[in-house]
Amino acid sequence: MDATERLLARKGYRHMTMEDIAAESCVARRTIYLHFTGKEEVALCSIDRVVERLLDRLRAIAAEPSPPEVRLREMLRTRVLFRFDSVRDYHHSFTDMFAAIRPAYLARRESYFAAEANAFAVVLEEGRRLETFTLEDANATAHTLLIATNALLPFSLSARELGERAEVEGRVCRIAELLTAGLKAGGAPRNVSDPTNHVRLGSTAAPPG
Repeated sequence: MDATERLLARKGYRHMTMEDIAAESCVARRTIYLHFTGKEEVALCSIDRVVERLLDRLRAIAAEPSPPEVRLREMLRTRVLFRFDSVRDYHHSFTDMFAAIRPAYLARRESYFAAEANAFAVVLEEGRRLETFTLEDANATAHTLLIATNALLPFSLSARELGERAEVEGRVCRIAELLTAGLKAGGAPRNVSDPTNHVRLGSTAAPPG
């Protein structure tokens, strides 16, 4: 995986071959094929590794002693910027890689997001218990938070945006602040039967229209 990331930065996905990976990692190509079907599978496993490391970080933040709203904001910031930083060295070839692996990536994406949602739900449930947050379903709310920040993940960004960390960080911090404020207990009551009001995060009620 380390060799693959170096090659992606140096050569890009399109020009990287299994021979290159074998030479860079000092492992026989035949041995690599015992574990991977081809470079698409190698690239997907590199994404798996990023997600596994991200989950470790999210769970560590969730276990911190800081207030739930502080942890929630940091987790939202981390889920975007951790991915961003993990692919930053090869952002110039990221579009090519995603075009090649997109169907296989989409098949894995739901499991990625489900695992992330579980980490967020722990903090949301604690916030509800402490009456810090007002929500109906911690897991549904967690998925809503992920959907709200998915547009800032690397696969959704252009090559130019992948080179602008400060811009992406500013966006995710503003979104995290807005989402956390919307969950805070004691805010203005929302009547889901009133079509002029927004539905509470995590509600199972359908939005108007």
